[in-house]
Amino acid sequence: MQDKVPTGLDRKEAEAYRHLDPKRLPRHIAIIMDGNGRWAKRRHMPRVAGHRAGVSAVRSTVETAARIGIPALTLYAFSEENWKKRPKTEVDFLMRLLGRYLKAELPTLNQNNIRLQYIGRPQQLPEDVQKRMDWARENTSRNTGMILTLALNYSARSEIVDAFRSILKSASQNGGIEDLEIDEEMVANHLYTRHLPDPDLVVRTSGEMRLSNFLLWQLAYAEIYVTSTLWPDFRGVHLLEGIAEYQKRERRYGGLNGDHAHPQPIPAEFDITDDDDASEPQPASKVR
Repeated sequence: MQDKVPTGLDRKEAEAYRHLDPKRLPRHIAIIMDGNGRWAKRRHMPRVAGHRAGVSAVRSTVETAARIGIPALTLYAFSEENWKKRPKTEVDFLMRLLGRYLKAELPTLNQNNIRLQYIGRPQQLPEDVQKRMDWARENTSRNTGMILTLALNYSARSEIVDAFRSILKSASQNGGIEDLEIDEEMVANHLYTRHLPDPDLVVRTSGEMRLSNFLLWQLAYAEIYVTSTLWPDFRGVHLLEGIAEYQKRERRYGGLNGDHAHPQPIPAEFDITDDDDASEPQPASKVR
């Protein structure tokens, strides 16, 4: 337990932070923001009220992450599927809300030295929204603190498709594809997130147990933290609780840690031998 607490945290956040190891903070946290509709429904309000309330959750979470020194935070704000499965009135509201958020939150982003980026297919968003996005990104481009990435019109499958298209285009402009050798590093270097480390922790609100087509390549070894808290009720203290859970876990990346990393003898009954005599089949008449 530590005594030194970053400035700007409220009482609950400060108490939660004291239980963290600042040397073991995630480098990159990704959040699937879910539950706006259910939050509104429980209050007999329209779905858009939940989206509006979710802005406060974004503000609290972003500020807390920046204050404790998280290098990168990515928020799943709007998926490609939202275009197809949400009513047009709701989509139009979300676009207006995004524009207002970027304008209203710019001073807060700059005060916290946050640099804004986007991933997804923004070229398919309304032109006025694209202009506001470009404006906000440009006005935070000189900040040197946390990178806040908004996933907008985003689909992990589309990202992987776009990565391979980019690889083929690059190869065709540099001698052709005949000698093209694709490996994991090459794919990663053509993803939307090539400027970011892979997330160490992914947080999902509202209790749902799925990734929803979010950063499927990048989350291969991420720790998953699911909270039943609906997104509009999520605050910085909830983020710190997720980090505390993350720090309790042993990350192995497919290997072994601790004493289990040392070779151990295999019991005879589980041994597999290459001795031809040992594996010689019995005559059919003796098999029972």
